[in-house]
Amino acid sequence: MIEELVRKNRSVRRFYEERFISRETLEGLVDLARLSPSAGNLQPLKYILSNTAEKNEKIFPCLAWAAYLKDWPGPPKGERPSAYIVILGDREITNNFFCDHGIAAQSILLGARQQGLGGCIIGSINRERLREALNIPERFEILLVIALGIPKEEVVIEEIGPGESIKYWRDEKGVHHVPKRRLKDIILEL
Repeated sequence: MIEELVRKNRSVRRFYEERFISRETLEGLVDLARLSPSAGNLQPLKYILSNTAEKNEKIFPCLAWAAYLKDWPGPPKGERPSAYIVILGDREITNNFFCDHGIAAQSILLGARQQGLGGCIIGSINRERLREALNIPERFEILLVIALGIPKEEVVIEEIGPGESIKYWRDEKGVHHVPKRRLKDIILEL
């Protein structure tokens, strides 16, 4: 079951924007993050939930969408996320968030996938613009934004060998291809 979820958990960047995601669903996903491991069990992460058009429109322009797709500025209206979860680090608890936000984001996305949702972890954020748009106090470091929705695109894994490009791409039908190195190429026999 977990292997299937991981295989299906691809970065989705196009959604059925009109499909509503409830606050309860978002809270349930954050609860999975809450239950996930935390360095030193400090639990320094905080979350901002967004599932309204008004709030989503404040978040969207603060994000960069797909670095390898040079001619694609991100999803157009109608294909944008239905919801976002902004992951923050509370500096009043610690200034070092280690890998907590990565673990939390993966837990959120696996939970989303299990519910038929897709998402994308976004680290390319205009943090000052987002801080201003959402009135985020300075004590919180903006770590990641997770875009969520019902997937409107197919994402497939392509196995690649040594020296082949790891850059994702879209074919003429809009299928998003994600190259992954082979297992035998990432396990070292030392």
